[in-house]
Parts: sequence; structure tokens; C-alpha cells
Amino acid sequence: MKTSNGSFFMGIPKVSLAFLTVVIMFQQMILGSQEPACHMNDLTALKGFAKCLEPDIGGWNWSSSNCCSFTDIICDNSSDIYGRVVGLELGNKRLTGTICESLVGLEQLRILNLSLNSLHGKIPANLFHFRNLEVLDLSNNYLVGPLPSAIHLPSIKYLDLSKNYFSSFISMRFCTSSSHIQYLDLAHNFFGEGSIYLENCTSLQYVFLNGNGLSGTFPEDLFRLQHLRVLHLQQNQFSGPLSYGIGNLSNLVELDISLNDFSESLPDVFGRLRKLESFSASSNRLTGLLPASLVNLASLLRIDLHNNSLDGPIRINCSAMAQVTSLDLASNNFQGPVPASLSSCQSLRALDLARNKLGGVVPFEFRNLNALEYLSLGNTSINNISTALEILQHCKNLTILVLGLNFYQEEMPSNVNLQFTSLKALIIPVCHLRGSLPIWLSSSKMLQLLDLSWNSLRGSLPSWIGKFEYLFYLDLSNNSFSGEIPESLTGLENLVHKTALLKESSEHFSLVKSKEQGRPRLAYNDVWSFPPTIDLSRNMFSGPIWPSFGNLKNLHDLSLEENNLSGSIPDSISGMTSLEVLDLSRTNLSGEIPRSLEHLSFLSVFNVSYNRLYGDTPSGGQFMTFPESSFDGNQALCPRLLAPCQRKQIPPVVSPGKKMKIVDWNFGIGAATGFLLTVFFCFKSGWVLPKGRVCRY
Repeated sequence: MKTSNGSFFMGIPKVSLAFLTVVIMFQQMILGSQEPACHMNDLTALKGFAKCLEPDIGGWNWSSSNCCSFTDIICDNSSDIYGRVVGLELGNKRLTGTICESLVGLEQLRILNLSLNSLHGKIPANLFHFRNLEVLDLSNNYLVGPLPSAIHLPSIKYLDLSKNYFSSFISMRFCTSSSHIQYLDLAHNFFGEGSIYLENCTSLQYVFLNGNGLSGTFPEDLFRLQHLRVLHLQQNQFSGPLSYGIGNLSNLVELDISLNDFSESLPDVFGRLRKLESFSASSNRLTGLLPASLVNLASLLRIDLHNNSLDGPIRINCSAMAQVTSLDLASNNFQGPVPASLSSCQSLRALDLARNKLGGVVPFEFRNLNALEYLSLGNTSINNISTALEILQHCKNLTILVLGLNFYQEEMPSNVNLQFTSLKALIIPVCHLRGSLPIWLSSSKMLQLLDLSWNSLRGSLPSWIGKFEYLFYLDLSNNSFSGEIPESLTGLENLVHKTALLKESSEHFSLVKSKEQGRPRLAYNDVWSFPPTIDLSRNMFSGPIWPSFGNLKNLHDLSLEENNLSGSIPDSISGMTSLEVLDLSRTNLSGEIPRSLEHLSFLSVFNVSYNRLYGDTPSGGQFMTFPESSFDGNQALCPRLLAPCQRKQIPPVVSPGKKMKIVDWNFGIGAATGFLLTVFFCFKSGWVLPKGRVCRY
């Protein structure tokens, strides 16, 4: 991770303390000296380097020959005659262009940080031949091409080339000439197939190879790295069983092999990894039982094994794993009841057992999980929602609670004594729960996200639903709520003024909400990144769309489709300046589409189909991007890009409480005048009793 100013020293959280101390002392020693003029060779190299970049580097004054006074340049001023450039700290400077060959003229360079810029093209091969270079950070750029086959960096300790477009792995000779390297980050490139040659980099402590296309079995070269502390291999294409050789890495603290194709059972070697704190093997094809050595490992703080095919009972030994804080076993084939023994894991902050074959009820002992902040038991076939909520209310730190796809057709508990004072997200969809919106929810003052969709809840919405200061996401769709939409919803504080900070952490756990074939799939991802939403669709609401909805300036998604509303679309809706989705289809609305909606510059989904709208369809702003299906089923609505609607196409509107008079005195005068004129023209033309003829009927 880089800091906002790109500084390497403050931005790398995983480098050993000893190494950081040496680097900082080295920097202070250099900066503490006086500043003699820089060496002419260094000045020439910097001028050539700067010519390949845009924009000009701030604080580099070419009218001065003393480059040691330039911003972000570190010089070794130990000589009384001239200083030598030993460090370039140019991270996050918004630089574009290429890395010029002239940079290699800085022959004394020890630190080169060009991270978090927009540099492109290939790297000059000579850049990998600095004899004194200890730190090289080119991460987060657009650099391409294969890495040089000959890399000679004998002093390198820290190398970060992550998040670029490099296409070939470092050669097997790299470790021969760079044996002192401790930190290697090659994540998120395009290395693809090829062997990994790191066995001679015996000083390596941190290795990040995630987010590439690496394939084959677990790289056995890594088993020889006895000092390795952090190993990330996630998001590759490794396959086969996880080798027993992983037990050789006795200093390992963090291991992530998730999002690969590893199969078969986990090896029972975790007893040899006595320093392991974090283990993630999610989204593989692992099978079998949890190894005894894993569920008894005292050092473990975090386990993430979700989305595999592991089975058997969940037997976590909380007596041994007293410090575990996060446990994610979701989307497996675990059987048996929810284990009450988990209540002994007193440090547990996040627990996800969703999408397993558990059944039963929430254990009474769960009331003792005092540290618990996140709990997901969705789609586990548990029952008795009343008991579950009565138990879980005692978890005073509970922030996110997910219980969906359980409790089929049970009654939503209305116990007024339920108290969830810390709750920020309550997610209980797809349960077909009966009853009404429970009043105990009104005491959850911290609530930010509420999802009770796809149930069978009835009755009107109480006005307190709009009194939550921090609520930004409300989904009550696919229920049977009736009555008017509470006008209090249009004053939700967080959607009017954005009062709550939504960037909150939920450990390693995530919840992603998506829809499949019209129904939600209970997988959520980063709850706090959800778009601010009010979804009341597919209910039985009546009454108007309140003009005060326009106050919700921070709302992104308003969905009211398939209700029995009345009236027109308020012109004030245009005040919802952040709106991205507006679905008012099949709501029985009448009137014209307000032209002011053309000013909603973020609107990407708009649907008013199957209403009783008429008049011209707006064609400005985002309206040119909406498909014709967005306006289907409104017979008097004129298509876009045609001449304005003729008056006869617009149906008459009857004001509420007034009857239309078909016959009045104006109508009588007009009818009489028309009749007399008709008789006069008949006589004049000879149609009526002409001379010498009989009128024929």
C-alpha cells in the first residue's frame, strides 16, 4: 500500500521493522547533512529522465545546478565537493510518459519509487543493473513487455512491480544475483504459464504473486524459503492437491491460495505452522473434513474457506483457538446443527456459516458472543426466528445480521422488548415471513441497511420508517404492504444530507446482492458500498408519489414498480440529482413526463412503461439512451424525435371531485345553430320539397 504522497517508507505495512529502521536511519543521515552541489552526471541524467515525462515535475528548478535541492530527491552529501543522488521519491505524482534510458546515469541510486503514476511502455533493460539499488517500486503504472532475462540487482531488498502489464516472469538467474531480496510483489500482471524460480532467494519474507495467470501445481520452489512470512497466490490457475510440503514454511504468518483450482482434502500439516495467523483457501474445489491440525491451531486469527465442497460437522476447538476473530465457512457442505461450541470463541468478531446444510436453531449459547459484529446464517435451514432474535439481541456489538432464506412462512416477531442497539444492517429476505413491519425495529437507531424483501409482510408502513438518521438502503420489495407510501421516507436524513459514513469494514467477510431470474441471490459484497436505494416495488401501495421525494439528493435508486399509485410524476423528482435508477413502471400513473428529468445527468435506467402517461416524451439529456421499452404501454405517449403531440392524442383529464358536464348551455347553443344551418342548406340546394318533385326518403 502506498501513502497519498507515494512515500515508500510510510506506505509498506509488511516490511520487517528492522529493515524499515535501517532505511529511515539511512534517510535521516543523508538529509541531515549540508547540501553541496550535485554531481554533473546526476544532473544530466535527471534532465534526460524529465524530458520523457509529462507534466514537469514540481519543485525541479532547472535554472539551478544543484539537483540536491530539488523536491523528492535524496542525496548523499557526505562529500564536501558534491552530492550524489541516491533516492528518487516520485510516487503518486500523476506523471505520464516513459522511463528514459538516461535514468541509468544515476549510478549511485539506492531508492527508486515511481509508483502510482501513468507511466507506459517498456522498461530499459539497464534499469535492472543498478549495483546499489535497494528499493525499486514501479507498481500501479501501465508498463508492458517481458521482464529482462538478465537482472543484476545485487543490493535489492524490496522489489514491487505489481499492477502493470508485464508478460513474463523473472528468470531463474534473478535469485543468483539478487539473493538479499526480502520483499517481492509481482501481483496483478499477465505472466501466464511458466515456472517460478525463487528457491535461491533465501532471504525472501514477503511474496505476492496473486492476480496473474500462473498455472500448474503448487510451486515447490517456495517450500525452500525458510524465512517466508507472507505468501499470496490467490487469483491464479493453480490446480491439484495442496502439497504436504507447505508444512516446511514454519515461519509463515499469512497464506492466501484462494480463487484457484486446488482440489482434494487439505493436508493435515498445520501443526507445523505455529506462527500462522491468517489462512484463506476460498473458491477452490477442496473436499473432505477440516484437518484436526487446522481446527486446533492456537495461532490462527482468521480462517476463510468459503465456496468449496468441504463437509462433515464443524468442529472448531475454541479452547485451542482462543484468539480467532474471523471464521468464514460459507458455501460448503457442512452438516449438523449450528455448533454451540463456537460460543467459546470469545474473540470472534465475524462468523459466516451461510449456505450449508445445518438446520436446527440458533444455539442459546450464542448470547455469550460479546465480541461478535458480523453474523451470517443465511440459507442454513434454521428455524424459529423469534428464538433466534431473542438470543442474538444479547450480542451487544452485533452490527451486521444476515438470516435470509430461513424460517419459511414463520411469523415476524412483534415482541416490543427486542433491542438491537448496535445493529447497522439487517438482512432477512426470501423467508415468506408473515406479519407486519415490527415495531422493535424502530429502536435500532444506528440502522443503515434494511432488507426484508421477498416476504409476505402486510399492512401499512409506519411513519417511523423515515426517522432513521443513518438509513441509506431500504428494500421492502415483493411483499404485500399497502396504504400510502409514508411521506416521512422523503426526509431520510442520510439521503438528504449524507450524515453517515458508509465506508465501514466488515473484516474479510462480504455480502454481494444480485438478482437471478427475478429473485435475489443471497451473496453480498461489501455492504457499505451498496448504492443508496429505496425499493418498494411489487407491493400494493396506493396514493401519490410525494413531491418531497425530490429532497433525496443522495438517492441513487428509486424503484416503485408494480404498485397501485395515483396522480402524476412530480416535477420535483429532478431534485434527486444523484439518481441512477428510476423505475415507475406498472404503477397506474397519469399525466406527462416532466421535462425537468432531462437534467438528471446520472440517470442510466428509466422505466415508466404500462402507465397512463400522455404527451411528448422527453428527448434531451439521458433520455436519448433509454430503449423504447422504457415507454411501452402508454398509448397516448408520443414517441421521441417526432413532431409534438396533437391535441387529440391527449386524453381529457378529470379533476378529482368534479364531474364532467356533457350537456351545458354552450353545447345547446352550438347544437341549435348547427341544426338551423343544415335545414337552410337543404332548402337552398333543392333537396327539401323541390318544385314539381316529391321528396324521397
